[in-house]
Amino acid sequence: MLPVPLAKLAAYRRLAHKAGKVWIEHGALAVTEYVADDVKPGKLTSFPQSVRLKDGETVVLSWIVYRSRRERDRVNAKAMVDPRLAGMHDLKTLPFDARRMFWGGFKPIVQL
Repeated sequence: MLPVPLAKLAAYRRLAHKAGKVWIEHGALAVTEYVADDVKPGKLTSFPQSVRLKDGETVVLSWIVYRSRRERDRVNAKAMVDPRLAGMHDLKTLPFDARRMFWGGFKPIVQL
């Protein structure tokens, strides 16, 4: 989950597409990027509040599927050192504020 300035959404999409290909090549099963379509601020919590959304920004949710947590750790380790993504380590050049990005791992409890 991360905030992306609307003016940089196209640049983010290009970066996400490039990174997604790298993740898939290293073994991720699926990579999907979602841009907010109907996410209103809440009273206690919400998607906009979770990333401290500012005027002129939107919320993006990235979802990567792996075979297992062990496989996730292996794929992430390979992708993070892939030279094609070297620019992703410089927070100043990213088309979003990585300080307000958050992530985590989840295991399924219902799959239909």
